[in-house]
Amino acid sequence: MRRNDGGGLVYSTDGGRTCPTCRKPLAACVCKAAASAPRSGDGIVRVNRETKGRGGKSVTVIRGVPLDAAELSALGKSLRASCGAGGTVKDGVLEIQGDHCDRVTTLLAQRGWTVRRSGA
Repeated sequence: MRRNDGGGLVYSTDGGRTCPTCRKPLAACVCKAAASAPRSGDGIVRVNRETKGRGGKSVTVIRGVPLDAAELSALGKSLRASCGAGGTVKDGVLEIQGDHCDRVTTLLAQRGWTVRRSGA
């Protein structure tokens, strides 16, 4: 049995190679299936602006988009390009640097989603 630097089990004589996240044999790994499954919600995409914990800089936050991880990443890329800003996707939440709530709300509504501004 050998361990990697992260402390997770890499190989077991019982099942061969194992997934470092769920620690099941690679043939029975459920991580990719769980990541590709769309997130469930109430069907409303919420857009708000946050500044807490960001050194006073505003970030447009988009929650509740019913897409899997790959589609969410592609949507984030197109929204960042339309806004001309950077950003990221973390745990199913899109973050775009700067205050772009009005533009993002319009773009998401054009794609057919029910969009609401949340927060102040």
